[in-house]
Amino acid sequence: MVSTVTSTNTPNDREKIVSKLPTWLRQTLKVRAAQHGIDIQTAVEQGINEWCKLASSVAAIDTSGADSFSTFLPSGHWEEFRQAAADRRVSLIQGLAQSVQLWLDAHPAPDVERPEVTRRIIVCNQKGGVGKTAITAGLGESLAESSNALHPVRVAKALAKAVRASDVHNDDAPSIDDSLDIDNLPGIGLRVLLVDFDPQCHLTNQLGGTPLAMNGDSLTNHMAGDPKGDIRDLIVSVDHETFEGRLHLLPACNDAFLLDVRLSAVRAREAALERALAPLEADYDVIIVDCPPSLGLSMDSAAYYGRRREGETAGQSGALIVVQAEDSSADAYELLTTQIDDLRSDLQVDIGYLGIVVNLYDSRRGYIATSSLQGWVDIKDPKVVGLIGDLKEQKEAVRVKKPLLSYAPKSQQAIAMRALAREIM
Repeated sequence: MVSTVTSTNTPNDREKIVSKLPTWLRQTLKVRAAQHGIDIQTAVEQGINEWCKLASSVAAIDTSGADSFSTFLPSGHWEEFRQAAADRRVSLIQGLAQSVQLWLDAHPAPDVERPEVTRRIIVCNQKGGVGKTAITAGLGESLAESSNALHPVRVAKALAKAVRASDVHNDDAPSIDDSLDIDNLPGIGLRVLLVDFDPQCHLTNQLGGTPLAMNGDSLTNHMAGDPKGDIRDLIVSVDHETFEGRLHLLPACNDAFLLDVRLSAVRAREAALERALAPLEADYDVIIVDCPPSLGLSMDSAAYYGRRREGETAGQSGALIVVQAEDSSADAYELLTTQIDDLRSDLQVDIGYLGIVVNLYDSRRGYIATSSLQGWVDIKDPKVVGLIGDLKEQKEAVRVKKPLLSYAPKSQQAIAMRALAREIM
């Protein structure tokens, strides 16, 4: 049964049409319209227009199990469609399904936009405990999510709203999770490699991986010029079902505690990480390095790896600084930026900042949190590109050793991680 309800309150004198579509076809239409950045009603209107113009009938579509579907069409458009369906002796439900399929065929899923140069993101801060590992994992998961599915994302303007809500003069400031603007968008769909560069192996453990054995091969060996095999053999896939094989991990090894000592004997040691990872770059769109809280040679090597390369535009690669809204993060921030500035000057390289992520934020902690957040926002360059709340889902995901975006894909932290990914991409 199909009904037409005309509403005088709809824009441009459109009619509300209530019909039926198979669930699979409606879901595909929803995703595809989002991929092309148009409204569903526009897609249906275009499909019906093209279907009515056809010189002959098209293949029938299985409409069994079809359920309610509504949209808005220009006034009189549905009556034209009814007549065309009657002339072709097909039901209105079948005609609508054919129209939608016709639009889908004419608008295939767009190819994932891949960078010409593999992007290198160095997640860092000299202070431990700020959540660099959680940001590394969440960012990588967000970048690898399927582009053929919709995922809830906090739109960019919500970050500014949250900062305003947490103003130091607002004693009743809400949590950043209150009244967020959420949109459902296709995943980014990139091939991502997460590199656990920390000898404590937090990223490896959080994602359910196994740290590499001390007597085997490791990233440290490859950086020190003493590999025991192909570095590709060290890589493992992360949660294949959720990320469809696009998210990989290079596990850590405890031997990284000795990395600075071993690098001291290596020529051009600043380029050691780049030499080690270079064979992998052709396989990935983005490589994200989870750095230890270090001021040593390993951090020099990581920062150098994130430098802007020839032919690479500004903002493609660089350092992503993770902080908390408290004073000790500010001290660590000064140490990090001084180290990077010295490296820039000494080696004459362009090491850029991708932004600051304020992690584990909770305005209910009062003046220290809200004033510190405002202090980070006031820096301007680099700007705050992410604000992640201190909520239970991330801790639970770590406990069960699962990626946050597969464990709690609709959580506020997951939504904020996706916003971060889009902000820096």
